[in-house]
Amino acid sequence: MEANARWVALTAVAPVAWGTSYFVTHEYLPADSPLYGAALRALPAGLVLLALCRKLPRGAWWWRSAVLGLLNMSVFFVLVYVASQLLPTSIASTVMAMSPLTMMLIAWPLVAERPGLAHLTGAAVGLGGVCLMLLTGEGGVNVPGVLASAGAMLVSAFGHILTKRWNAGTDLLASTAWQLTAGAVFLLPVAAAVEGPPPTLSPSALLAFGYVSLVATALAFTVWFAGLRHLPAATVGLIGLLNPVTGVLLGTAVAGEAMTGRQLCGLALVLIGVVLGRPARPARRNSRPRALTPPAPEPSACDRR
Repeated sequence: MEANARWVALTAVAPVAWGTSYFVTHEYLPADSPLYGAALRALPAGLVLLALCRKLPRGAWWWRSAVLGLLNMSVFFVLVYVASQLLPTSIASTVMAMSPLTMMLIAWPLVAERPGLAHLTGAAVGLGGVCLMLLTGEGGVNVPGVLASAGAMLVSAFGHILTKRWNAGTDLLASTAWQLTAGAVFLLPVAAAVEGPPPTLSPSALLAFGYVSLVATALAFTVWFAGLRHLPAATVGLIGLLNPVTGVLLGTAVAGEAMTGRQLCGLALVLIGVVLGRPARPARRNSRPRALTPPAPEPSACDRR
């Protein structure tokens, strides 16, 4: 259980880092270049991890890297960028909060992890907490934005479970590097064709890209995939609910937003949902040494007769 607690704590770094990236992206990165924004997020992260692991794909990992890079990086990054432009953060975060339940359902047939009652309860409680914390009922709903957010949620959930299935026995740093690099390779020519020359970046935008790429991408995806390797997918999905929590807390700390009683109740529900999804404690074995039963005596010659 101590090892599981360490993996839970390490995995939690990913949604916290992703929660901070919303603020950094909104404040410092160009809003009209989603394809270049996604490519510049993935490429430096992939190259840094490649330099650290110094391994290239072999065999099936050439096409696996392409599939996972397309799902987890290319399509996901672009859809998240589009959703963030069309929707309030509260609506986008609430749609993404469906990810734990989606991951549980996908993990059942793909990696034979049947969701337990505690995991399903945690997903319901956590989703209710996110809704209570973020939804205000103000303004209309942008249908294309909701579709983009839902698409990002489905694509990432499927890609993460595929990563869990294929990553067994593979160097974690290397497989993450291959996915990020493949995602950037897909994005760059499309960005050049659709958006033209790369955008001019200010020093603050360069620093922001450095943070988003190295911390919220390279580090975050490495620890997230490590969590998927060592923990049930349902548990990892529930840990992802810390993403919108981080956004609310960051808005309170940096933007000076007031924390309401409703948000505090929602925050408590999210944390309860995460706790409910923790790995189950294995059954404790009886530590007493079992009394040895003396062997039965050999039958005598008379008994045999």
